[in-house]
Amino acid sequence: MNAIVAVCDDWGIGLEGQLLVHSRADMHRFVELTMGCTVVMGRRTLASFPGGPLKGRRNVVVTHDPASLPEGVVGVTSPEAALAAVAGEDPSRVWLIGGESVYRALLPHCARAYVTKFDVTLPADAFFPNLDEDPAWRVESVEEGGVTKRGKAFSFVTYAHDGQ
Repeated sequence: MNAIVAVCDDWGIGLEGQLLVHSRADMHRFVELTMGCTVVMGRRTLASFPGGPLKGRRNVVVTHDPASLPEGVVGVTSPEAALAAVAGEDPSRVWLIGGESVYRALLPHCARAYVTKFDVTLPADAFFPNLDEDPAWRVESVEEGGVTKRGKAFSFVTYAHDGQ
């Protein structure tokens, strides 16, 4: 499994259920990497998508109430159950996409983390673990991303999990 996330300098990822920074290039990369694959997320992440479940992907959602999910979404009641739901799939085609508690629970099971790093700090109430401070993770590659419409520079950093 891989993780994909957009973070600010302090590893903030969201505020009140919304992304902190919007970037067309980041969204394009997200679609390019995850299309045709399985995405694993929490219920609040699913609720944050204006169009509902992500089209062209198998949506696996961790929730206390799987019966409340839209048709076609695979509902599971724990991160462990999410792992079981994707156990038979090619791990390189399974993407962990948030939110904070699901990232924290399942990140140790990821081989790589594809991180869009925005050169800004904004108010946040949700954070991704700081991979730069975690000895289990190392930077595998860095690619310049450009600048958002609001002038925020960003880069695409791929981390590899040494334990995977």
